[in-house]
Amino acid sequence: MQIVALVDCNSFYASCEAIFRPYLRKQPVVVLSNNDGCVIARSSLAKKIGIKMGVPFFQIKKIIKKYHVQVFSSNYNLYGNISSRVMGVLKNYCDQLEIYSVDEAFLVLNKYSERSFCKRAEEIQKIIRKWLGVPVSIGIAKNKTLSKVANYLAKKDEMGSQVVELLNQKQIEISLKVIDVGDIWGIGQRISIFL
Repeated sequence: MQIVALVDCNSFYASCEAIFRPYLRKQPVVVLSNNDGCVIARSSLAKKIGIKMGVPFFQIKKIIKKYHVQVFSSNYNLYGNISSRVMGVLKNYCDQLEIYSVDEAFLVLNKYSERSFCKRAEEIQKIIRKWLGVPVSIGIAKNKTLSKVANYLAKKDEMGSQVVELLNQKQIEISLKVIDVGDIWGIGQRISIFL
């Protein structure tokens, strides 16, 4: 039996912008598309004030001004560089690494260790935060789909450790009851309506 952890960088583009500007961690931040046409990334504070993903920039100018939102044009060279550094760190903490996107990767973890999976995940978080300044959430389960569910729940736990483990049947059942079927990885809108 393998254990899969999904490591996902939180608000990745906005987090990258905050690496060299630490004051941004306490302010709402949005990153705009290539032509500054729409929002492609938001910090958690920007999400809380109601800025939606993909919204055209001109539609949120009043919110930007009212809440003093910091706005950045996308910088894909920076994001790619930070991503490769994050993935480089992750390689050292797993038996197998599958990069899923610029800001997330699946790790196959060796189940034979003196430390629990949660302790190892917290160590990964700590190292990435310390070395790179990027916060990550981690979901741990027996397969990729459940690790995505666990990660979804971990991201909701902003005040906690942002590590969620779904390894026994009771944890899995409780977790699946509290999320919409449409929020499960691989379930599209049509299947969601059908289910």
